[in-house]
Amino acid sequence: MIRVKIPATSANMGAGFDTLGMALKLYNEITIEETEGETEIKLLGGELDRNYRNNLTYISIIKVYEFFNKEFKGFKIDMSKTNIPLSRGLGSSAACIVGGIVGANALLNEKMTIKDMLKIAVDIEGHPDNVAPALLGGVIISIMDMENIIYSRINVKSQLKYAVMVPDFKVSTELSRKVLPNEYSREDALFNISRCSMLVSALNNGENEKLRYLFEDKIHQPYRKKLINNIDSIFLKAKEYGSLGEFISGSGSTLIAVLEEADENFILKMKTYLDSLKDGWRIFEVENDNNGAVII
Repeated sequence: MIRVKIPATSANMGAGFDTLGMALKLYNEITIEETEGETEIKLLGGELDRNYRNNLTYISIIKVYEFFNKEFKGFKIDMSKTNIPLSRGLGSSAACIVGGIVGANALLNEKMTIKDMLKIAVDIEGHPDNVAPALLGGVIISIMDMENIIYSRINVKSQLKYAVMVPDFKVSTELSRKVLPNEYSREDALFNISRCSMLVSALNNGENEKLRYLFEDKIHQPYRKKLINNIDSIFLKAKEYGSLGEFISGSGSTLIAVLEEADENFILKMKTYLDSLKDGWRIFEVENDNNGAVII
C-alpha cells in the first residue's frame, strides 16, 4: 500500500497566465493498493465513486501501468483525506493526477523520470501550470514546446506567505475559458510580458516593494473577475490592510493576497471584512510548499 501527499497549487499568479504556478502547504492524501478484484475508490465523506473509470486518479494510475506495460486487475484507492477545496482554482484536479502518477510509480517500485511523470500529467490535464508545482513543489515557470515540457524553478528570496480567500461558489474552468477574448491588443500583450518578466526577477531578488505592480494583468483577470462577486472591493481592502499584491488563483473562485512573513494582522482584519459579505468567504494563511508530491 502506498500513501501520497500532494500540495494544492495556484496557477497564473496574475500576469503569468498559463505559465506560473506555485505549490502551497495545503494537502490531499491518496492511498493506493493493488487488489485482485474490482476497483474501489473512496471519496470525501466515505462515499464510493460509482463512476471510477472517469476518476482522474484512477486514469493516472492506469497511464503509469501502461507506460511500464504492467498488467493489473483492480485497485483500492482512498481519496477521503481531502483538504484542497474542489473547483476553486487551487489545483484539486492536478493533485488527483499527480497523486495517481507518483503513487503508481512507487507501487510498481519503478523509477520514472520527472520528464516522464510530467508528460503523463500534462497529457491528462492539458497544461503544466498546476501539475508541475504539484509534482515538484516551489514556484515553477513551465512552457510547452510541441511535446516537450520545459520548466524552471524560481528561487524565491523573501519569506512570503499567502492569505487564501475561498468563497462558497465555484467557477468552472470551462466557463472561465469561455469569457476570455480571442484576440488581445499589442498594448495588453506588452503589459503582461513586462510584468511577468519583472515578477520573476523581483521574486528571485527579494524585491518585495515592487510586487504591488507585478500581479496586475490584462489577459485573464479583467474578464474572469466578472464571475467572482465583490472581487474589486476585496482587492482594495487587501491593499488597505497591507497586502503586497493580489490575484485570482487559477481560474477562480479563490483569491490570494501576498503577505510579508512578519504580517500578523492581515488575516484577522480581512476575515472581519469578508464576514460582512455574502458567499461565505473563508480565509486562511499558508506558505509555499517546496517538496511537491511525496510518499509518506
